[in-house]
Amino acid sequence: MVLTTALHAERTEESLTTASRLFLALMKHDDGARSLLSALPEVFPWVRHLDDEEMRAFTVELPEGLSDAAEPGAGEAVHRTLVSWRATARINSDPDRPREALRPLDGDYLGAVEVSG
Repeated sequence: MVLTTALHAERTEESLTTASRLFLALMKHDDGARSLLSALPEVFPWVRHLDDEEMRAFTVELPEGLSDAAEPGAGEAVHRTLVSWRATARINSDPDRPREALRPLDGDYLGAVEVSG
């Protein structure tokens, strides 16, 4: 729990709203979208592990998350966006992870399950 003044909360909301509007406006123009895409690796170095389609999706979801975060009670939106895309980048960064996850399982997994408690 964090105690803050109403003025501080209003200024934080105003900052998030301004940032999200700026990003959304940039995304409406080809030059702005390209600039945003080229700036992302400097801000989030892990995006180099995202493919082109994932980069476009992240570039759309980030301003949407900022917009959501400006709403009262929705402050986790940006955090969830960053955590999920960073996890995707980590998976992509290790070629064995996706292969291992997609590998067929061997053996019979229909046996009894012990539950400890």
